[in-house]
Amino acid sequence: MSSRTSLTGRISRDLELTRPLLDRLPEAALTWRPHPRSFTLAGLGTHIARLPHWGAQLLAEDRHDLAAGGPSRPPLASRAEIVALFDRHVAEWHAALAAVDDARLDAPWTLLDDARVVETLSHTDALDRYLLHHLIHHRGQLTVYLRLLDVPLPALYGPTADLRP
Repeated sequence: MSSRTSLTGRISRDLELTRPLLDRLPEAALTWRPHPRSFTLAGLGTHIARLPHWGAQLLAEDRHDLAAGGPSRPPLASRAEIVALFDRHVAEWHAALAAVDDARLDAPWTLLDDARVVETLSHTDALDRYLLHHLIHHRGQLTVYLRLLDVPLPALYGPTADLRP
């Protein structure tokens, strides 16, 4: 199996695992946060919904400068908006992936911070770190948020306590 097939299959699977969590965001708790320095529930959901767009951008660019981040955008106001954004960005991710060849995936990509090189790695390795692992990290946070709000969790890597009485 090629590294393209392996990585993109893992990303696709993790995007599929993420969707049912976003579907469970309780509307009444979107402004809730577990700690003053934490995202609100809507903020975390919105951030997760934007991650596939980040993957598509990563494929299109050879570098990204963290200092050029631009203005922060407010969280979306409803579960429906968050899920719709996620679905739109997942479609964008799949289209971007279909448009690149293996040479592009092997080509170098550089992360900068105010023009200082943080690291240079292949697009494939950057996708692994900055899309897949980033998604897994924030999806884990979201499961904790939902558990604290007493929202039943769907199976991700096997049954949850909510699925087994």
